[in-house]
Amino acid sequence: MRNSSVWRSGAAVAVAVLAGAGGAWAGVPKVAADITPVHGLVARVMQGLGAPALVVPPGASPHGYAMRPSEAQALDQADLVFWMGEALTPWLEGPLEELAGDAHRVELLAAEGTEVLSFREGARFEAHGHDEDHGDHEDHDDHGDHAGHEDHADHDSREDDGDHADAHGHSHAGADPHAWLLPANAQAWLDVIAAELAEHDPDNAAAYKANAEAGKQEIADAAASISASLEPFRAKQFIVFHDAYQYFERGFGLNAAGAISLGDAVKPSPARIAEVRAVVADLEVSCVFSEPQFNPGVVATVLDGTGAGTALLDPLGAKLEPGPQFYPALLRDIGSAIAGCE
Repeated sequence: MRNSSVWRSGAAVAVAVLAGAGGAWAGVPKVAADITPVHGLVARVMQGLGAPALVVPPGASPHGYAMRPSEAQALDQADLVFWMGEALTPWLEGPLEELAGDAHRVELLAAEGTEVLSFREGARFEAHGHDEDHGDHEDHDDHGDHAGHEDHADHDSREDDGDHADAHGHSHAGADPHAWLLPANAQAWLDVIAAELAEHDPDNAAAYKANAEAGKQEIADAAASISASLEPFRAKQFIVFHDAYQYFERGFGLNAAGAISLGDAVKPSPARIAEVRAVVADLEVSCVFSEPQFNPGVVATVLDGTGAGTALLDPLGAKLEPGPQFYPALLRDIGSAIAGCE
C-alpha cells in the first residue's frame, strides 16, 4: 500500500512551505536514506563531509508510513537516495518516482555483494537451515539482479492461519528484506555507498573511501565482540517474534527454532500461537524474544507454563541515536539482548 493521498499532501506542503531551506556542504551531494540502519551506514561514509536525511524516523514501521513535510522535502531535494528496496518499503516507490525522480536511487538489496535469503515459512524453521541453498555465498555474483524480489509480491497461500501478508500488502514469501542484520552485507554496502558518493563528488572520493574502510573495521570489531558473547547461547533453542533475524543468525552462528508471527505487521492467529507453544515445549526452547511494537501479552501466552525466558529485540534500533555509529550499536544491542536472555 502506498498511502498515496497522504504522502502527496505532505509532499505538496513540503515543496510549498519548506522549499529553499538550508543547503548542504559545497560539493557534497544531498542524500536521503530510508531507514535508520541504512542512514547510519551512509552517515558513516559521509562523516566529516555532510549528513544524510532520514525518511522513516526511529520507531515508525518501514512497511507503511505517511511522510512528514520535512521528509518529503528531503526526497525532493536529494541528489542520491539509498534505500533497501520495494521488498521492505513498498509504499516508498510512489514518492521516489514523484519527489526524487531526478535523484540517483540505489537499492541496497540489489547491490553487488549483497547476500539475500528467502523468508522461512511456518512457526517452526527446521526445514530452512542456514546451509540450505546458500553454500555458494562466497561468490555474490548471483545476487546482482535479485530476480527473487519480483516474487515477493506474489505470495501463494501456504498456511491456513490467514497470516499470508500484512496490512500493507507486504508479502512474506521470496526475498527477506532484513538484510542489514548481516554484518557482511553492511560492510559491502559501505563500499557501494562510498563509490556512489565519489561518483557524485569526486573531489572527496578519498575521504569517502577512508570512511568506508574505517566503518568496515568498526563493524568487524563489533562483530568479533558480539560473537564471543554469544558463544554460550549457540547451543540454545529460541523463538523470535517475527522472522526478521535470520541474517543476524547467519552472521553469528545462531539458529532460531521458529517465529510467533509471520510478519511484523501481522497479528498471529490462535492456531499459530498454539503451534509456537508446541514448538517451545517440544524443543525445550530457552528464550522467546519480543519486540517493542507488539503486544507483550502474545509472548506471555506463548511463555505460559514453560520455563523459557524472554527479552526484547528491535531490528531497527528505535531507541538508538541515529548517526555514524548507529550500525555497530544496533548489532551490539541485539547481541546483548540475546546473550542476556534468561
